[in-house]
Amino acid sequence: MRIILYLGKGGVGKTTVAAASALRSAQLGYRTLVVSTDIAHSLADSLGLPLHAEPREVAPRLYAQEINVLEEVRQHWGQMQEYVGNLLRRQGMSKAIAEEMAIIPGMEEIVSLLHIHRQALEGHFDRVVVDAAPTGETMRLLTMPESFQWYVGRMAGWNEATLRMVGGLLRRVMPGLDPLAGLNNLVAGVKALQQVLTDPQVASYRVVLNPEKMVLKEGARAVTYLALFGYPVDAVVVNRILPGVDEGEDQQGQVWAPSADPYLRRLQEIQARYLADIRREFYPLPILEAPWFDVEMVGLARLEILGQALFGERDPGQVLFVGQTQEIVEEGEELILKLPLPHVELDKVRLTKRGDELYVTIGNFKRELLLPAVLAQRDASGASFVDGVLQIRFPPRQAEPI
Repeated sequence: MRIILYLGKGGVGKTTVAAASALRSAQLGYRTLVVSTDIAHSLADSLGLPLHAEPREVAPRLYAQEINVLEEVRQHWGQMQEYVGNLLRRQGMSKAIAEEMAIIPGMEEIVSLLHIHRQALEGHFDRVVVDAAPTGETMRLLTMPESFQWYVGRMAGWNEATLRMVGGLLRRVMPGLDPLAGLNNLVAGVKALQQVLTDPQVASYRVVLNPEKMVLKEGARAVTYLALFGYPVDAVVVNRILPGVDEGEDQQGQVWAPSADPYLRRLQEIQARYLADIRREFYPLPILEAPWFDVEMVGLARLEILGQALFGERDPGQVLFVGQTQEIVEEGEELILKLPLPHVELDKVRLTKRGDELYVTIGNFKRELLLPAVLAQRDASGASFVDGVLQIRFPPRQAEPI
């Protein structure tokens, strides 16, 4: 069983890439489900077919589905939502606001993941390809198993008398409801889900980019946070590369063939520069590339063309990369960021930190790192190479003098 999740900034074409990957997988003989977790569904538009909350076969061995998040929340949390909503209404809230506030933050993300996990467990499909929401929402979705278990753990930390009192009150108000048992079942499901999502032989995460500055930065941030939480990234997809960008070579070694049109030539120059940055910034991940077609990639026939451009003869369900793109380890009170780098000689490392951005310069090699909050709060003290891995040390900040 394989779960492949495509994420990226809104508008980069991840829905189309996910659909094309799923179609290619189905054509190779695997029963494949492509499913959207984005509330603003566009998977049906990409396939050119109507979809429903249940899987529908849209091509031989290819099934598609748009999750009804509201219905999933009702099934998992409906009774508790009703009870909490009534409490809030008695405090003076309007019905609409009370019902909205009664949903635990992140519940939509949790039930979307649980639904995907259930599809995998039921064994109807060999592969599940996920068209995820834009990057920020997806990162919240993927970190929810950690934070959800923490919050529930705080509730479980109440003393036994408190738990009996709360449970008794709820059962008197809502006979037949065992809220604590329901919560424990939900947590058990989340724990099992997390084991699946962090298993590199089962789950893979692929970040979809366009060769643009803002998209590149958001993609780099996504890879950082995926690595921080142990989610296995196995590829980066660069979508919508202009024709000619990969047909010649400039002074920096980047390939492109300049257009005769000044406007297109300028766009090619920009894309060539950022394509070179992507190939450097996301090392050692494999880079899948797709051109900017002169038609909309909508419908099964055109998605097949896109899938061929991305994968050629390769199977999109393969694990394309195994290993850490970056890693944070503890050594005493210091945190160490470990970063695999291509073959560069450690002549002199220069580190420059601005906010949550760290600029690493080694001779002619330069790399910009977007730091997670745990490192952004500290200053880098030095770097060293160990077996082809750059190790950057972040000691604890000294207390400010009073």
